[in-house]
Amino acid sequence: MTRATHHPNDIAKAAPSPRTKDGMMTATTPIPFHRLLVVEARKLADTRSGKIIAMVMLGLVIASIAARGVVVGPKSQTLVGTAGIALGTLLPVLAILTMTGEWAHRTALTTFVLEPRRHRVLAAKCLPPLLAAVALSLFAMLVAVPITAVVAEVRNIPADWGVQPIWLLGWTGVNVLVAAQGLALGTLLLNAPAAIVISLSTPVLWAVVGRLGSVGAGLAEWLDLNTTCAPLVSGDMTWSEGARLAASAAFWIVLPMAAGLVRVLRREVT
Repeated sequence: MTRATHHPNDIAKAAPSPRTKDGMMTATTPIPFHRLLVVEARKLADTRSGKIIAMVMLGLVIASIAARGVVVGPKSQTLVGTAGIALGTLLPVLAILTMTGEWAHRTALTTFVLEPRRHRVLAAKCLPPLLAAVALSLFAMLVAVPITAVVAEVRNIPADWGVQPIWLLGWTGVNVLVAAQGLALGTLLLNAPAAIVISLSTPVLWAVVGRLGSVGAGLAEWLDLNTTCAPLVSGDMTWSEGARLAASAAFWIVLPMAAGLVRVLRREVT
């Protein structure tokens, strides 16, 4: 990863110190939250790693949908769902880099001096990856439309345009949840390599745990976020399935984020 190319003055310019009638300077006005949000969104594209991950995700979405179209035919919903493999893997990585970038680039001191209320900075950091998850989900749907039409034309068969809105909403929600998991891990560990390793190895570890008898299967059934998110896409989630999803989200998102928030608020920045 390289250092971000943004300048701390980008934030400082948002909060000019007002003058009194006699020309004396007064206390600095609070930095507007929308300015923090814009600055944090810029940081996603200001580093080489962020640019590479974004381009790789876009490329994998297009490639996976096109390859799936060749194999299964012109079925829009199936093609869109294929993009979830790339998004589910790289969205958490993008989120982790967002939360750990300040500490890796040693810019946390500057950021928190300009905005001492650290919880506002963390809130501004969380929104761009979540919005990116929604935007990439919509992008996958847009990519699937022309590919479906082309495959139908080449094969000379009718295209299946049936996409259930509840399915699309649930699939987008899954992408948002995996991005939120990356945010939570990044906030808790403040170490990008460690958080990325945990994020990428979690599906394999849960697959192993699920085969360790009834206890392991029970733990995976309640705490494996990938497993509990599956009914969200089907659109017919039961109360018990909703309880499992809530339990896994609390275990992987709420608790790590809360612990990470306490750690960031109390950590001495040097």
